[in-house]
Amino acid sequence: MTWTAPAYSRTDEPFDGTERATLEGLLDWYRGGFLMRCAGLTAAQLGQRSVPPSNLSLLGLARHLADVERNYFRRRYAGQDIESLYYRPGRPDACFEEADPAHAERDLDRLVTEQQAARRVVTDLPLTTVYASPRYGDMSLRWAYAHLIAEYAGHCGHADLLRERIDGTTYR
Repeated sequence: MTWTAPAYSRTDEPFDGTERATLEGLLDWYRGGFLMRCAGLTAAQLGQRSVPPSNLSLLGLARHLADVERNYFRRRYAGQDIESLYYRPGRPDACFEEADPAHAERDLDRLVTEQQAARRVVTDLPLTTVYASPRYGDMSLRWAYAHLIAEYAGHCGHADLLRERIDGTTYR
């Protein structure tokens, strides 16, 4: 039997919540929205590239987002001494270039695992927690939430186009 990405659900963000609940809720809504766009596809379909010369695929996006979650929340704000999953110096597009459908199940599971870990490690940190970036200066956790919401929103748009091209499915 051919593996297919499992079904995912998402819950609506709070429409009248605190700042923290709103940021967490919106990010979780987009996290779930991305996973919904992958649901029901085979590994080969997840690895299907958009159009040449682009190396964009749903699988590549899942790998990229796993690294983003890990880098922002676990490495920067929680201070965990862990390596990136896919990014390597000199290969900034390895998430996309090396996306292999043979590892689609593992890679999608890694994204879900990183999302769960990200939620856990920042749950008790105030939004004013600062990561001192050597490149950009101080970055608050509040900013990181807003940045990841924008990151996921853009990639959900990419995922919409990829999914529609693969099997005609559209989302709202």
